[in-house]
Amino acid sequence: MNLKALVSVTGKPGLFKLIGQNKGGFILESLDEQKKKLVVNLATNKMATLEDITVYGLGEDLKLVDILERMKEKGTTPDPKSDGKTLRDFFRDVAPDHDEERVYSSDIKKIISWYNIIKELPLFDEDRPASADADTTATQKTGDD
Repeated sequence: MNLKALVSVTGKPGLFKLIGQNKGGFILESLDEQKKKLVVNLATNKMATLEDITVYGLGEDLKLVDILERMKEKGTTPDPKSDGKTLRDFFRDVAPDHDEERVYSSDIKKIISWYNIIKELPLFDEDRPASADADTTATQKTGDD
C-alpha cells in the first residue's frame, strides 16, 4: 500500500491527495467525488501524511500503514458507525498492541473510515516505497486531534 501522497488535515473531514505546493502552502485535492481543491498553510493548519501517522502502542507506537495492511489482509471491516465494543474488538485483532486507554473509539472510527476511502484507490494495491520504512521526524498521534 503506497500512502505517501495522502494526507489528513486537522479540522477537515476525510483524506486529501497532495498535488502541489505554492507560496501560500500545500495544494490538496479531496478524495471524494467533488475533488475540491484546498490550499493548506502549515502556519495555521496541521497536516500529516498517512505514512507518518502512528497510533499509541503499549511499547512502541504502531505505524498506521501497518495497521491498514493488517486490515487489508483481514478483508472485512465493521461499519465505522458500529458500537464501541464491536470497533474495539476489531481493532484488538488488527492492532493487538495498541494502548486501549489512549486510543479512543473515535480514533478507531476514523481509521476504519480512512481505510474505506483508500481501499477504492489504485495506490491501495501498490507496493510501499522503500524509503517509507525509514524513520521520520514528523509523526502525528491519532489521539491528538
